Amino acid sequence: MEIERKFTINKLPDLTEYEVREIVQGYLCTDPVVRVRKDGDRYYMTYKGKGFLAREEHNLPLTKDGYEHMITKSDGIIIKKKRYLIPYLSHTIELDIFEDDLAPLIIAEVEFDTLEEANAFVKPDWFEEDVTEDPSYANANLSKRK
Repeated sequence: MEIERKFTINKLPDLTEYEVREIVQGYLCTDPVVRVRKDGDRYYMTYKGKGFLAREEHNLPLTKDGYEHMITKSDGIIIKKKRYLIPYLSHTIELDIFEDDLAPLIIAEVEFDTLEEANAFVKPDWFEEDVTEDPSYANANLSKRK
């Protein structure tokens, strides 16, 4: 089960001290969500159930060849983003800076162990709007933009 909240931001923090990963992902299907992702030198296929704040999620490892074959089958645009990992209280903020077709979009995501924890989360002052329940910010839907 994945429990996460998403936010727009009002200003970027200084990112120079944080780990950054390059992510490339494509969607084979958006209902249900079936995604292939390259995250650095790791490759995955992910199934996500319905929902926004909490939903079923299963990650399966892929080989590089398997990923490269399946990414060509993606519907919509291929999403490219830089993900910064920012410690915050007992959590990690995943700050995604989208590139190419989705630039200059920036979204912050925070994952939680429980719904209670997610609902009690106090966002940092550089977060703006909570867009967790807004389907237009789901990556699967972002892949449909042209």
